Amino acid sequence: MRVRVYAGQDPVSGRRHDLVEVIPPGPKAATLAEAARTRFLNQVDEQRNPRTSASVDQLLDRCLETLDVGRNTRRAYTGYLRKHVRPFVGHLKAGALDVDALDSLYAELRRCRTHCDGRGRGTDHRTPRPHDCDDRCRSHACRPLANATIRDVHQVLHGAYKKAIRWRWVSTNPVSLAEPPPAPTPDPRPPSADEAARLVEAAWNDPDWGTLVWLTMTTGARRGELCALRWSHVDLANGTVTIRRGIAQDGADTWEKDTKTHQQRRLAIDPETVAILTEHWDRCRSRAVLLGLTLDRSAFVFSPDPDGQRHLKPSSVTQRFKRLADRLEIDAHLHSLRHYSAAELIAAGVDVRTVAGRLGHSGAGLTTLRVYAAWLAEADQRAAAGLLARMPGRPEPHAIRSESAKTDPSSPRERLAADLRNRILAGEFPPGSHLPGVKQLAATHSIAPSTAHRALALLKDWGMIAGEAGERATVIAAIEPQLAPSTVVAVELTAGQAGQSARTLLDFEIRLRGDVFRRFSAEADRRSADELHELLVGALRRAGRDDSQIAEYEMDVRDGDRLLTTFVVSGRRASGQ
Repeated sequence: MRVRVYAGQDPVSGRRHDLVEVIPPGPKAATLAEAARTRFLNQVDEQRNPRTSASVDQLLDRCLETLDVGRNTRRAYTGYLRKHVRPFVGHLKAGALDVDALDSLYAELRRCRTHCDGRGRGTDHRTPRPHDCDDRCRSHACRPLANATIRDVHQVLHGAYKKAIRWRWVSTNPVSLAEPPPAPTPDPRPPSADEAARLVEAAWNDPDWGTLVWLTMTTGARRGELCALRWSHVDLANGTVTIRRGIAQDGADTWEKDTKTHQQRRLAIDPETVAILTEHWDRCRSRAVLLGLTLDRSAFVFSPDPDGQRHLKPSSVTQRFKRLADRLEIDAHLHSLRHYSAAELIAAGVDVRTVAGRLGHSGAGLTTLRVYAAWLAEADQRAAAGLLARMPGRPEPHAIRSESAKTDPSSPRERLAADLRNRILAGEFPPGSHLPGVKQLAATHSIAPSTAHRALALLKDWGMIAGEAGERATVIAAIEPQLAPSTVVAVELTAGQAGQSARTLLDFEIRLRGDVFRRFSAEADRRSADELHELLVGALRRAGRDDSQIAEYEMDVRDGDRLLTTFVVSGRRASGQ
């Protein structure tokens, strides 16, 4: 049985439009046919039925007719549809396009941008025009279409089907259910401060070109906006530049248009930039006078003509800057200067809304945060330094902690090892004798056998015992090497010693009776006895030690591996080497 319901006139072809469904034969065919007829009638009554059998190609043609975008944007969209959409789904009815077909389309775009047959045949020619092939024409290698381009295709199709729903060509938007690839991660790469300085210095061999490069850095303006800048947009008295228009280019054709966001913006410029633009105005006016021409305020700021009546071509500016960067061996393009301006402003602490306003970004600064604030080395370093100031102290490395455990034990393992060490030094366990076993030590000191085993391992690290696993530990040393008396020479340092203060970052090592007690780094003047005394007292107090016994400690002051001073306290006098 065939169910046919009249649904009005097709707005594309003008013919009668029917909703048709064929019911297969069977005992319930009549019931199913009646259900289909009711469903169609409800769709017609509620205006949920598609009113046309037009193809996807016809839908895209109608959408492009009504699309209100710029010339370059329209050209890009038309190219995307011609190359990547129409050959695959253009013949389908607009209402028959489903999610499965869209997922297959996106998979094909991710496979090969030229949509080859998959056999690896053919040649990638350097130009579609007739030519003699050379080494630039190579055997075909599949390259996927960029994720950003696939997302553009997705957005064009999504917008077309939104209009189709409004026109009642279709009842649902299948593109909203398809999954395009993820957006590419922003990766701005502004030149460093050194690279920016080299670019400006090299560009200034031609003052006009140097002025353009400088203004790009200080304003962050787009290349088309600078090409469209006129002297009437520059207010040197008040130090402002107004961005009103832009220059677009398609091949050899150029035309003046609105800015990218269709908004004007006024930028404040610094006194140095004002002076540079003033000198540029004087040069342009002098050239015009020498040729008997007049340079009026409507002239372009950057122009190939003495009277400034023609603007520069954006592509020529990009190419000239690329040649400059290549000569300097700097990986940068003209848009990198816009990245540089944004990165430096944010690194300087300027709020994001102000930066977005200078760059001409819409969306209350979201684009600025997402793209231009992703790479900020200087700001990231400040953040790391700020976090470090609020972090707890770093735990001591194992080697330093192992040495300090001799005189400052803090755990059961260290206390047992320090006790056995003192007993060995006192002669209770002479060389060649055996220490008590692990189980006996654990029972005597009320600790776990594993803790006693680790205490013996610490004694072995100190070089006081020896023995293999499973054997009783044998004492091999009763006396540890002490600091040679000649290492410290008493040279008096008085508080407030004469001489210019030299505060630098130094390394400090505190010893107690020859054993390393603490190590740390601090900024200090090694010639100031008061400052060294304060650092030593502070280190002892942080370790919970009594600073009244400060005379028993020695503090080495080092610059890397070089010993600068050994600081000791004797009574109320401080001495050092």
